[in-house]
Amino acid sequence: MKIVLTAIVLLFPLIAMSSDDMKPYPPPEAGFERFVFRLPETANDHDRKVEIVIGKVIPVDCNRAMFMGNIEEFVVEGWGYPYYVIRQITGPASTLMGCENDQKSDQFVQVRGEGFLQRYNHKLPVVVYVQEGFEVRYRIWSADESLQEARPE
Repeated sequence: MKIVLTAIVLLFPLIAMSSDDMKPYPPPEAGFERFVFRLPETANDHDRKVEIVIGKVIPVDCNRAMFMGNIEEFVVEGWGYPYYVIRQITGPASTLMGCENDQKSDQFVQVRGEGFLQRYNHKLPVVVYVQEGFEVRYRIWSADESLQEARPE
């Protein structure tokens, strides 16, 4: 009986997540949007990372453009689930090369800074809060199966 109760207590958060997995997460603050994506199941999540890519499509000339900001990780109280917030985004900034013409094209311009590469966990949704007008994309990174050997010097 004790084992059954322990199993129920340990599995309850996962059971709750399957019925309505967004319930524990706070609603977005005024001026922010909540973006959610779910990662594919893997045999070993420790061999992967997820890069959260935040940006906006804007007109850009031949210069390299970027926004600046840092992602902060927070934890849902009582649940222990992570979520990510980027509160201040500045820019866009760009290089100052002289362009041959004034032609611009719409391009996705990424926010650069700290906290964008996070651990991979396919069991929980990835929840990101960003300022309205920005969008969230993501990239999955995986480790090479072979290990290289370092030599003492």
